[in-house]
Amino acid sequence: MRHLWQQTLSFPPGARLMMANQFAINLSFYMLMPYLAAHLSDGLGLAAWAVGLVLGVRNFSQQGMFLIGGTLADRFGHKIPIMAGCLLRTLGFGLLGWVDDLPALIAASAATGFAGALFNPAVRAHLAAEAGERRVDAFATFNVYYQAGMLLGPLVGLALLAADFRLVCAVAAGVFALLTLLQWRALPAHHRHTRDGGQESVLTQWRSVVVNRPFLLFSAAMIGSYVLAFQVYLALPLAAAQSLGARGTAVTSGLFVVSAAVAVVGQLRLTGWAKKRWRPGEALVRGLAAMGLAFVPLALSPRDAPRAVLAALVVAVVLLAAGSAIVYPFEMDTVVALAGNRLVATHYGFYNTVSGLGITLGNLGTGALWDYAQRQDATWLPWAALTATGTACAAAVAALARTGRLTAPHAEVRPVPA
Repeated sequence: MRHLWQQTLSFPPGARLMMANQFAINLSFYMLMPYLAAHLSDGLGLAAWAVGLVLGVRNFSQQGMFLIGGTLADRFGHKIPIMAGCLLRTLGFGLLGWVDDLPALIAASAATGFAGALFNPAVRAHLAAEAGERRVDAFATFNVYYQAGMLLGPLVGLALLAADFRLVCAVAAGVFALLTLLQWRALPAHHRHTRDGGQESVLTQWRSVVVNRPFLLFSAAMIGSYVLAFQVYLALPLAAAQSLGARGTAVTSGLFVVSAAVAVVGQLRLTGWAKKRWRPGEALVRGLAAMGLAFVPLALSPRDAPRAVLAALVVAVVLLAAGSAIVYPFEMDTVVALAGNRLVATHYGFYNTVSGLGITLGNLGTGALWDYAQRQDATWLPWAALTATGTACAAAVAALARTGRLTAPHAEVRPVPA
């Protein structure tokens, strides 16, 4: 904890603000969202399809709008979209606790999703700008606060839920209201690295991204890493429920805690260790390989051996979390490098949109493969496919690093005239 505090204080105030900002964002988000489905179905009596629609709208309105949020940040500065996103989530979370008809719930869910699309690219672009040459260290520290919010949020939400779900929504909305005021007072109206796109049309901004071939190749190569990381929410809970029965839910909750704890405790150490031994491309490759190898123990564990499956699940979560912790800061730094430190928020927005689409398609494929494997009594198949995905990602990034495409200067990219 002392090391984290010293590391945090070593950054400029603007970077520290983004770290505290992300901790509060995740704290409030995860104190509410894990319990929303139960509130909609049990508390309000909505049908399963309606619950899925409300949750799906939130995910779509965030993943599908990241590019818009990043574009706005580059055109008008980081302060406006960060403030607007926090204010919009204040309203969305407040509505979720007080409305009970489906159209209003959909509107509230869409508001919370679009809020994330507004502030996420801007927060990361502002952090990168404030950190300067220390971007890798800054994103490593940022991820500790990110994971700490994820770890504590459900616990706070559970305590508040003992009183009332409306109290959960009110507290979560209150946190975002305070964040809105904090950004208004603390963030500069115009940062030296913002408004990159102020003199260009939106289409020109987007062309600058889509003609940046090294960046596009890197975005495509990293899609699989997001599919792998998401299996904490999909394949691993399915395996726990299948092999451990009634204990599966408790085990799944424990896996979330282990995943966040590994990142909180190990992020700074893993980043420092990787920086001493490897170049950025090598760290990415090794981190991705570790994420793929996380699923090997599950492929080798018989599903009728609960203890073996439990041990394999723990190993998988630890390797996934450790691999992600190695990858994340170098990944975020590479996006800035490939953007040439220009239109950074737009690049982050595009990158997040691509990864969100990849998660959706990857989940569909993983779910279909899971069902097929159960019918064919080939339970090793999904795990083998996920391991192959990690290997393919590592190989793709290694190829980009070997050909010098992870450090390609943006200056070589010329926007197509409108």
